[in-house]
Amino acid sequence: MAASMAGSSEKPVLEALHLEGLNEPVSSLVQNNTSMMGDRCEQNPCLLCDDVSDKKDELLAHLVMKHKFVIADVNLISNFQRYIKYWKKRLKGQPVTDFCSVIVTNTDVKDEDPKEEFYLLCDVLPEDKDLRQFLQKQKLEEVLASQQKEREDTTFSRQCLFCKEHFTGNRSEMINHMASDHSFNVGLPDNIVYTNEFLDELQSMLDNLKCLYCEKTFKDKTSLKEHMRKKQHRKIKANNRKYDKYYVINYLELGKNWEEIQSEEDYHNTDDDVDDENENEEGDWYNWKEESGAQAVCLFCEFSSSHPDRLKAHMQELHDFDLHELKLKLNLNFYQKVKLINYIRRQVYQCLCYGCHEELENKQTLLDHMHTTGHTSKIPPVSVWDQPQYYFPTYENDNLLCQLEDDEEGLDDEDATVPIIAEDLPVTHTTSIVTDELRQELLWL
Repeated sequence: MAASMAGSSEKPVLEALHLEGLNEPVSSLVQNNTSMMGDRCEQNPCLLCDDVSDKKDELLAHLVMKHKFVIADVNLISNFQRYIKYWKKRLKGQPVTDFCSVIVTNTDVKDEDPKEEFYLLCDVLPEDKDLRQFLQKQKLEEVLASQQKEREDTTFSRQCLFCKEHFTGNRSEMINHMASDHSFNVGLPDNIVYTNEFLDELQSMLDNLKCLYCEKTFKDKTSLKEHMRKKQHRKIKANNRKYDKYYVINYLELGKNWEEIQSEEDYHNTDDDVDDENENEEGDWYNWKEESGAQAVCLFCEFSSSHPDRLKAHMQELHDFDLHELKLKLNLNFYQKVKLINYIRRQVYQCLCYGCHEELENKQTLLDHMHTTGHTSKIPPVSVWDQPQYYFPTYENDNLLCQLEDDEEGLDDEDATVPIIAEDLPVTHTTSIVTDELRQELLWL
């Protein structure tokens, strides 16, 4: 391999970047609302001839097939259009070897094919490295400007992806609503950019009957909803690269996505913890971060949360079970709710449907049956489960029962329905304590 870097110091990259057509202000880029991984609608001119391609892949294929010219790490170029325009003007009238490494193939004595020379343009050339970093910085400025604009925007108007509630004002209200009421968490609103495009992407998948997590297509909305409920797929896959462009963290460092950045942070934090351990062992426990409170498990599946509202929303959305609604409908007091929870726990453990009393093979079959028939919300008559045996929990330390202590009306209802009347004890005057003799003895002691 031979490489010549002549000419790289003749024109600094910052000077060359101000060529005609490349000095648009960052504010104009924000209006374009383009993403880091996306292709623009503009045509892509060949660096070495007058050929023009509509798509980036077509241009790259043309460069390799016709000119034996290769651009390294194309996926790390933040603005491919500007990159191409810059190098087209730089290469005009100058030998390619002044900027590219020359790679010779088929050089082994056993190779039957003729030797070929390919030209590699990569960031080994300082000018190319500076250009890539400059474009990355511009892209980051564009993203941060767009993010700030979305934070301050009060014209947001959109319906929730999972219910009919409509949100206006700031985007954060809808994102927080989906996280708290539907257990669909896409992250903090301040970490997201190009929100409308992101929501359009998710809405399009749901309209096309595709699961948001595994992207499997279903025949109707009922099947899709049932699948996402059973498989707990009401989320997006973290390693799906098509969502990277909607998170600011993916723009912070050139060539690194959120996983690589976080892994570096974890590595540095590990080193810091080792140093701190020698100085102060208690510091490791002081910085321990964990979801506060004991985890309570769903009545029907393995989902758990220490937040009562989150667990309540989960059972409402995924299992159509609303304990608060049952309390109001059946006028349940605190202890009746305890019995009902213990009753349902026992039936699910025994794989018995409490709606029709059918016994199923296993827990998953039971849940499929109850979801299909709607029996999760079909509670038997009170006389069936309001029995003394259901005072005792099915599972030891069932924290769902502990969360009932936060009920504002539970204890008051119990006190109202079971009044406690104090017994009037008669005062007898013949007891020894009131005799004159004993009273005198006590006074003289």
